[in-house]
Amino acid sequence: MRVLAAMSGGVDSAVAAARAVAAGHEVTGVHLALSAKPGTLRTGARGCCTIEDARDARRAADVLGIPFYVWDFAERFTEEVVDEFVAEYAAGRTPNPCLRCNEKIKFEALLDKAIALGFDAVCTGHYARLATVDGVLELRRSADDGKDQSYVLASLTHEQLSHAMFPLGDSTKAQVRAEAAERGLQVADKPDSHDICFIPDGDTRGFLTRRLGEQPGVLVDDETGAVLGRHVGVHEFTVGQRKGLGIDAPAPDGRPRYVLSLEPVSGTVRVGAAEKLKVTEIVARRPVTRIGFDGPVECVAQVRAHGGLAPAVAEVVDGELLVHLREPLSGVAPGQAVAVYREDAAAGDLVLASATISSTR
Repeated sequence: MRVLAAMSGGVDSAVAAARAVAAGHEVTGVHLALSAKPGTLRTGARGCCTIEDARDARRAADVLGIPFYVWDFAERFTEEVVDEFVAEYAAGRTPNPCLRCNEKIKFEALLDKAIALGFDAVCTGHYARLATVDGVLELRRSADDGKDQSYVLASLTHEQLSHAMFPLGDSTKAQVRAEAAERGLQVADKPDSHDICFIPDGDTRGFLTRRLGEQPGVLVDDETGAVLGRHVGVHEFTVGQRKGLGIDAPAPDGRPRYVLSLEPVSGTVRVGAAEKLKVTEIVARRPVTRIGFDGPVECVAQVRAHGGLAPAVAEVVDGELLVHLREPLSGVAPGQAVAVYREDAAAGDLVLASATISSTR
């Protein structure tokens, strides 16, 4: 096949491209320029879209002997990822920018352009696998549970998955690094990116305050209604947060307080005991469902990229995904994604559906 390999400049995408070449595909590498001012993004090999990342990607492509290009997606990235990130926090929700980047940039904007240019598939370094179920490609977890990224890919449609390649799905991170060293790729020991690439200093609060301005409000005890402190905006907080609340006085029972809910209109942040964070029902909007999702289904729900798992029953009612948890989960915030999986003896954990959480009970 003609394959377009998305090369971030990291070890995972470099090895994924190398495996596509080794499999006999006609591979072209492409690095996505996601900022109009790349010098403002995180440096020190910790981001995924800096100038030095582009250079690392080009060097890897040279080692592999494949054509390499840099495509400017900065405007689309700003609109689809950065602006939405800011708007979601302003509305009191907690977005996942990596999930949105995969959905809107890598497997929409990039994939659309790739197909228009005659490519058959887009290859990435994500840790996830594809399985054929009833003749349709479905998404499943990777072999490395610690690196599994199926959660941030779960919103992809069948059509998008049919043009996707995830060569690392059967490998562990240690195996990928060892292979990179064997192939002479200089990124073999490059640190993984951990932070949000468009926030240079890692200060999410500061970034949001600069974008949204100060919108003062109060922190309120959920039990008594007492005002415990003040803040400059609900965008400083997320449901389940414990640290950095700015509350000086301890709770009467001496236990820590957590953010329970955010009310952006009034600027109220409600805090309380950890027990109040537990939820047993999740309501989510814009569901993407797959083969085998028909009526209430037994599944495993996941609400964070790593962790946040619970057995559940899920169904779509009136265009919303309803997830009834058999065991309560804590710290489930509106704006996060919920992905539900079905254990399949032949294919492993298959993604059944994904949606954006709108409320919890």
